[in-house]
Amino acid sequence: MAITHTAISYYGLNYVEHAAADFREMLDHGCTTVVLAVTEFDFDFWRPNIPKIVDCAHELGLRVLIDPWGIGKYFGGEQVSKYLQNNIENRQVSALTGEKLPHACFNTNSFRDYFRNFCLTLARETAADGFFWDEPHYALPKSYASITGGAGDDWSCRCPVCMKRFSDYYGYDMPRVMTDDVIQFRWREALWILEDCSRHLKELNAGLEITCCVHATHNSYYVTEHRGYDNWDMVASSPYFDVFSTTIIAWDLPEAFFEQITRRTVEMAKKYGKQSERWLMGYYKQPQDLARIDQMVDLYERLGIDRLAAWTYRGGYGTVLAAPDALGLWDRIGDNYRRVLRKKGD
Repeated sequence: MAITHTAISYYGLNYVEHAAADFREMLDHGCTTVVLAVTEFDFDFWRPNIPKIVDCAHELGLRVLIDPWGIGKYFGGEQVSKYLQNNIENRQVSALTGEKLPHACFNTNSFRDYFRNFCLTLARETAADGFFWDEPHYALPKSYASITGGAGDDWSCRCPVCMKRFSDYYGYDMPRVMTDDVIQFRWREALWILEDCSRHLKELNAGLEITCCVHATHNSYYVTEHRGYDNWDMVASSPYFDVFSTTIIAWDLPEAFFEQITRRTVEMAKKYGKQSERWLMGYYKQPQDLARIDQMVDLYERLGIDRLAAWTYRGGYGTVLAAPDALGLWDRIGDNYRRVLRKKGD
């Protein structure tokens, strides 16, 4: 099965004429799809231009997926959140310390309404081909992962809303430690917001494609990270998602890790009749030898991945997260995109 889609993420989408030049460069680099990283600030301030930028991408031959980038710090992304700025409540809360965290609690009606309105408004006002759910997650201390798969020192969310939902469902107070009931509760609640929004989007336009991209972790006995979407069966089986995607792996990790994650991604997608997608790290750190990109693309292709994606346009050139040779990295990704698409036409 050939790789049929090659995507690149893109932010800084303010002027149509500037975006047009960037889109032409993406096409020259073999991209078929642009993932527009739309921030809360873009939505409030630049919104009149977003539909024009989507139309421009279509006119040049690119598919467009909208990524609510960093919204509420619930999705991945470096951008600040206006929701958190304007809502001192409705935040995730540490289970052990009770501290309010700089992440929106996506189980609150406040954030659920905010997120749904953000996405439905963009779906109505633009001709985007779909939406990209970008690393949704509960706030999680870096120390959480355990070599034995056991609970770490802290987790979220134990805010009043989550505690009430838990007690209503299970009939007892939400514990401060991570139990099986807490894990199941977090999985169920985490999936609800994405399924609800995806359902509303598809009711508005049945043709919208929804990609859900989860963290690429083992989530096994030896290493687990309870981010809320680590039960891949629950995510991939959702009838509202069309593409099952797993996120970036750092280049310095062993090839065996790339292979295990990729096999599991393909198997999970096939199990539930979804398209599979794997990501390339195209910013910040790059492999010592750019030929490693070629090798990993070959691996993805050999294991049956349907789609490739990379973060981000031009290797993050000009940002604090730029790769050391950002433009060289971008060009090497483009070489690989063109290479796999040529095979598609064979």
